[in-house]
Amino acid sequence: MERPLHFIEHIIEEDLTSGFSKENLRFRFPPEPNGYLHIGHVKAICLNFNLGERYNAPVNLRFDDTNPAKEEQQFVDAIKENIAWLGYQWDLECYASDYFDQLYLWAQDLISKGLAYVDSQNSETIAAQKGTPTLQGTHSPFRDRSISENQTLFEEMKVGKHPEGSHVLRAKIDMAASNMLLRDPVMYRILYKTHHRTGDQWCIYPLYDWTHGESDYIEQVSHSLCSLEFKPHRDLYEWFLEALAPLDKIAPKQREFARMNLSYTVTSKRKLMELIQEGVVQDWDDPRMPTIAGLRRRGYTPTSLRNFVDAAGVAKRDNVIDMSLLEYSVREDLNLKAPRVMAVLDPVKLTISNYPEGKEEYLDGEINPEQPELGFRKVPFSKYLLIEREDFKEEANRKFFRLTIDKEVRLKNGYIIKGESVVKDASGKITEIICTYDPESKSGSGSESSMRKVKGTLHWVSEAHALSAEVRLYDRLFNVPAPDQDKDVDFKSHVNPESLTVIKAFVEPSLKTAKPFDNLQFQRLGYFVVDPDSTEKELVFNKTVGLRDTWAKQNN
Repeated sequence: MERPLHFIEHIIEEDLTSGFSKENLRFRFPPEPNGYLHIGHVKAICLNFNLGERYNAPVNLRFDDTNPAKEEQQFVDAIKENIAWLGYQWDLECYASDYFDQLYLWAQDLISKGLAYVDSQNSETIAAQKGTPTLQGTHSPFRDRSISENQTLFEEMKVGKHPEGSHVLRAKIDMAASNMLLRDPVMYRILYKTHHRTGDQWCIYPLYDWTHGESDYIEQVSHSLCSLEFKPHRDLYEWFLEALAPLDKIAPKQREFARMNLSYTVTSKRKLMELIQEGVVQDWDDPRMPTIAGLRRRGYTPTSLRNFVDAAGVAKRDNVIDMSLLEYSVREDLNLKAPRVMAVLDPVKLTISNYPEGKEEYLDGEINPEQPELGFRKVPFSKYLLIEREDFKEEANRKFFRLTIDKEVRLKNGYIIKGESVVKDASGKITEIICTYDPESKSGSGSESSMRKVKGTLHWVSEAHALSAEVRLYDRLFNVPAPDQDKDVDFKSHVNPESLTVIKAFVEPSLKTAKPFDNLQFQRLGYFVVDPDSTEKELVFNKTVGLRDTWAKQNN
């Protein structure tokens, strides 16, 4: 059954019913190249590109590169890579800097119409004159400069004749407007920074509100979709377009949707950068980060992120989506796709006393029960194995369904074994478990013994064949649902000290050919992914998510 339309789709449908041509639909995703995209951007990406797919309409990728003080080419490259990895392809690759010449000419036009002026006050004074929501603003003493003087000063600003902060260009609107954004907003500021695309060609740079709608108009974007914090900006968006009239093309329409707020995380680029600079995380692609690059390195898949956004929906009001929904999405996707393998994270030696010394055999292990057509992999078996330390207790009650003395369990894909005795070191720590096996009980052999039912099944690896690996066990970066809610408390004080644990583990030899970003299920342990730090000498795995939502149980 097809899902119901969300409110943005209703808006588009109403426009089409009112006579807007479907051929003129065009959408855009307009990131700032001043950091890596995060989970909140995934919603905006999916919304715009999914609308493009639904209506067979083009979607532009436009970089809002108007602040060279914070923007870098590496961020441009990462954004393009992230969007392509999510499975989307844009129509036109655009940059606000492509329009600097046209924006400058339009700004001159506003000056000539008496709708813009050069203000020579500093930013603090301008801000103070804006007034408050209940107190109207006051006019700048430079508001009534002559058109010719404004034109001269603006040209001088452009060619670098004035220092930073000495002048700005402001729109002349209404200092008594109830919407404070209409109180003579700044359009241009002087900035002597090298731009990653235009170099040192420009000494003035346009601000977002001036750039946004005009860029949409140039590209003929029909529906400019923004998050809710830009709703007050809509009046200014429309004022600028009307001020440039007469325009001979279709005016774009700005509409707003609720941004993606996720529990147990922060998505402010400034705060994410702070985490990097203070060494809380390693970089933008740290698997604990909510960035697309971090989620990918953690083992999240494009399908899981797109399904998550679809499940969260498109809302008109801000809300907080629980992290467990994101984890559920990746768990559901990987259950269908991830090959099953065996790994032991906290090993203890298990010796099968009645298994022949030197004998090796290869057992059949299912690759993925959700994809039976993939068949089986070969898993080496021998006298000496490694199992999880927590899977054995020397003494246990009847509710312990794993290995103990005088109790039988099945080895995954293999035989039934029975605990017999243990070997301990001087401190009393168990260093070896001695057991026996039933030679007739091999899984799938068809023998009567193989059909015997035992309550416990353990994963294992053959000691002689196992590969040593580094395993990084990741947990949520913050231990409270809203780490940046209290403005009086440093959000970093809520960092989970156990968000990363690095251990040495052992994995089955079939993983020798594993490649970075391969998703896997370590049976009985969870979903993992091969990290790009892996080398020929040692594989590195990141934990993506457990097989079930244990976090919810811990916090109930």
